[in-house]
Amino acid sequence: MTISLLPRQALLKTGDVDHAAWNYDGILGYVSRRRFALVRALLPEHRVGKLLEVGYGSGVFFPELTKHAERLYGADIHDRPADVTAVLAKIGIPVELVTAPAEALPFPDAMFDVVVAVSTFEFVPGVRRGINELARVLAPGGRVIVVTPGQSPLLDLALRLFTGESASKDFGDRRKLIVPTLTSEMRLERSVSFPPASPVPIYRALQLVKRNEPDTRGGAGG
Repeated sequence: MTISLLPRQALLKTGDVDHAAWNYDGILGYVSRRRFALVRALLPEHRVGKLLEVGYGSGVFFPELTKHAERLYGADIHDRPADVTAVLAKIGIPVELVTAPAEALPFPDAMFDVVVAVSTFEFVPGVRRGINELARVLAPGGRVIVVTPGQSPLLDLALRLFTGESASKDFGDRRKLIVPTLTSEMRLERSVSFPPASPVPIYRALQLVKRNEPDTRGGAGG
């Protein structure tokens, strides 16, 4: 599955935990790009009206997301939305970006058909409040798609060996909170993971809806 990403030379470093360049580095890049493949597997088959990415970073994923929505929006805590907007404009991708934390999104209720967060909530101090914000800005019939990393000593060692980064330093204990909080605040419709059959996946992606939405599931993936 080929995913459209920003060219490496177009990436802007927007913060200490913006590791978009990893997507282009050998085995690390292959594994990192699986996150975006998981999202695409859960996106609606039809093109939606408005899509929000929370934690968009350098905007690396917008070239793919623009294929799936008429209008793109993004929220991140860094202060370079204008710079990222300019980079995307050069390749014909219009976006509306804001500086805001996941816990306080500056958008009206029920605005978005799809909300995406890729490797974001492990960095969010207020996990529950952030997840409630995703639900608040989601339109009736909309979908939230969240990708979160797995947690195990082996995975944390691999992260250290391949990148020099410390999972415990970067994530604290938030990884173990994300899935239980998501599924307590919203209803899980589908879940996919990489590797697909692993008991402790490197990444897991969840597709969720508001609890008051009708249940239209035809089965869930693993």
